[in-house]
Amino acid sequence: MLVAIAGVAVLAARLPLLTLPAGARVGAFAALLAAIGTASWLIPVPPAARRMPPAAVLTIGVASVLLASGLAGRPPGMPTGTWILPLGLGAAVAEELLFRRVAYAALARRSEVLAVAVTATAFGLIHLPLYGVAALPVDLGAGLLFSWQRWAAGSWTVPAATHAAANVLAVIR
Repeated sequence: MLVAIAGVAVLAARLPLLTLPAGARVGAFAALLAAIGTASWLIPVPPAARRMPPAAVLTIGVASVLLASGLAGRPPGMPTGTWILPLGLGAAVAEELLFRRVAYAALARRSEVLAVAVTATAFGLIHLPLYGVAALPVDLGAGLLFSWQRWAAGSWTVPAATHAAANVLAVIR
C-alpha cells in the first residue's frame, strides 16, 4: 500500500512539470510514468477472481468510452503536441498499474466495494490539477468504469486497455 500512496503523491505533484521547457517536460513526464509503472509492477499482487470474460468486460468498457467521448467531447485543458499520444498511452498503463493493480489489490483485502470506490475516487481526484473541476465528472466516471472492469475481469490489463483507448480518443478528437 505504501507504493500506492507514494504513487498518488507523485502524480499529485506533477503539475510543476508543466512549467518546464517542452523537451524537459516530456522527459520528466516519461520518467515519472516509468517510475510509477515500474514500482507498481514490482509489487506482488495475489490473483483475483474473474467474474466475466475479459473480452466482454473490455467490449463494455470501450463501448462506454466511445459513448462518453461522443457526449463529453475533448477534455478541457487537454494538452497538445506530438508527444501527447505516447505519454497518454504510458499514463494509461502506469496509472492502471498503480490504481487497479496495486491499490485495488491492497484495498480488496478489506472489501471489493471499498477497492472500487477508493480507487475510482482517487483516480478522479488525481486528474483535477491537470484538467480542472469541469472534467471531474468524466474522470470519476472513468475511474468507476476502470475499477468495475478490474473487479469483473480480475485483472488490471482490461482497464489499462480501456484507459489507453480513452486517452487515444481524447487526443484524436
